[in-house]
Amino acid sequence: MAESRLGIVRGDTDLSRLLSLKSSSPVDMVEDRYDILTSKRRSNTYRANRRIFHLNSQQGANMDIVFQVSNDGVAFRYLFPDSKTEAVSITAEATSFHFLPETRAWLQPMQKAKTGFAKTNPAYEEFYQKEIPAGTPSALGHGWVYPSLFRSGETWLLLSEVALPAGWCATHLGHESPSGEYSIAFPDQLQTMNGEPVIPSAKMPWASPWRIIAIGTLKTIAESTLGTDLAEPAKTPVDAFVIPGKAAWSWPLLGDPSANFDTQKEFINYAAEMGWAYCLIDAGWDKQIGYERTKELADYARTKKVRLLLWYNSAGDWNTVKMTPRSKLLTHQDRQNEFNRLKEMGIAGVKIDFFGGDGQAVMKYYRDILDDAAQYGLLVNFHGATLPRGLQRTCPNFMTAEAVKGLEYITFEQKVADQAPSHAAMLPFTRNVFDPMDYTPVVFDKLPRNKKRRTTGAFELALSVIFTSGIQHYAEIPQGMAKVPDYVRAFMKQVPSVWDDIRFIDGYPGKLVVLARKGDGRWLVAGLNGENTGKELTLNLDSIPDINSNGVLITDGDGGQFTQQNITLGADKKLKVSLKPNGGFVAAF
Repeated sequence: MAESRLGIVRGDTDLSRLLSLKSSSPVDMVEDRYDILTSKRRSNTYRANRRIFHLNSQQGANMDIVFQVSNDGVAFRYLFPDSKTEAVSITAEATSFHFLPETRAWLQPMQKAKTGFAKTNPAYEEFYQKEIPAGTPSALGHGWVYPSLFRSGETWLLLSEVALPAGWCATHLGHESPSGEYSIAFPDQLQTMNGEPVIPSAKMPWASPWRIIAIGTLKTIAESTLGTDLAEPAKTPVDAFVIPGKAAWSWPLLGDPSANFDTQKEFINYAAEMGWAYCLIDAGWDKQIGYERTKELADYARTKKVRLLLWYNSAGDWNTVKMTPRSKLLTHQDRQNEFNRLKEMGIAGVKIDFFGGDGQAVMKYYRDILDDAAQYGLLVNFHGATLPRGLQRTCPNFMTAEAVKGLEYITFEQKVADQAPSHAAMLPFTRNVFDPMDYTPVVFDKLPRNKKRRTTGAFELALSVIFTSGIQHYAEIPQGMAKVPDYVRAFMKQVPSVWDDIRFIDGYPGKLVVLARKGDGRWLVAGLNGENTGKELTLNLDSIPDINSNGVLITDGDGGQFTQQNITLGADKKLKVSLKPNGGFVAAF
């Protein structure tokens, strides 16, 4: 990076210019060890060198900037140490990221607020613009979302933010970036909630979110945990009800009518047969099944060792979606009433949809829901939502969030299905690097509405390993799962729900990704070919020190069929794999 700006403009003073450096702290080492069940590595250690710079303005206002430098990148945040009895607003942030000439970028455009389905945007649901020149204005005119990926020479950089304090809004990169200099942008006033404030505001002392830059090779980016390393730790130990798992789900292929008693009983049986922990009942369950009969389903599911998840509309004045249940979660009292009812019904968790953007009141709403849900032992999945920004560490009952152009869009438009291979090969380097992602993967058979799937069967199988989500909702239905070979069904039954470790093996954003993940005592290696041309790969697995030399490989065979073979790694730990166009593979060791 070239020299870039720092600073904050508050409602009461300008801390972005004419500052004096009063002093700086010695460099000291910080270390943090933590476990997390809903990310790409269970046990993590963060080590960094920290230095604090103490600045003041000509008017005597104080601001500290904390820098922490780790082996995989840089983090910094602003601290306001002065005490003030009245709330102070942040009107602008001067922070910029100035990239060198010839830098390329992989960026997702920010959506315009109050557009899209029932005015539910922004929802972080656009395709990434790939390998564009740094400094290109955003495609929709409203900036770029995090995480934002760049390549300068042979060095990769991934920008994001984490640990939003109370009173802060979520941010993004601005629309204009002259000469490759990107600035932090706040949400616009349309992203309000019940007319409440959008920009940051709180009493001091106060801290900003961490701005994080993962820096290094593509392997560094893919394996980095900066997005949880800097997140606020959970205030209490992880409760016993926080159990990651897999879920059956009827809605993506069968639609709204499937929220009926008989279909959901069938899907509970399906989840039980596959050994999956959950079954999600989507929109309209309250009217098409009703609370009492949903409790019957929950009781039945329990006999099958399956638990139910229920859909909710976040409601309020920020969307016009009529799907129900609606207006059940707006206030603390509303949530207490509804969550207590769900607890008595034996429900495991909730999926809450159609939020209102990135304003500070909306960000508070997310936290309030999570805090209240935890009191009643409920897991939470956010849809039509913002990037989580490390929430999974701070609130362990937060399992996953959409914030991605996921599989449902493939069922809506053929042009989305056409781009699915490249899009899926993009996400492990961007959206899914730090935060769990509810893409809802895996369709082996037919898509609804006569849409043609462009990915192969082995590509779809590999998605079960490549994508990270605390609860992984699989889109395939019982009839489609029954058509695949027994060994494919067996693989889908045994994919771990908690990952112990990850290794980047090979790839390039949007073109190829090969990852190795460890869980349940096994290493699974999976790959996606994001291009419509075949590839011959020789994969070096020597970065996996404890991998067994004997394994099983599942790939695409002829005629759209699967093929399985036993494999043995040599002393050099090289694995040769042939990938079909838009194909994939999985190998279990």
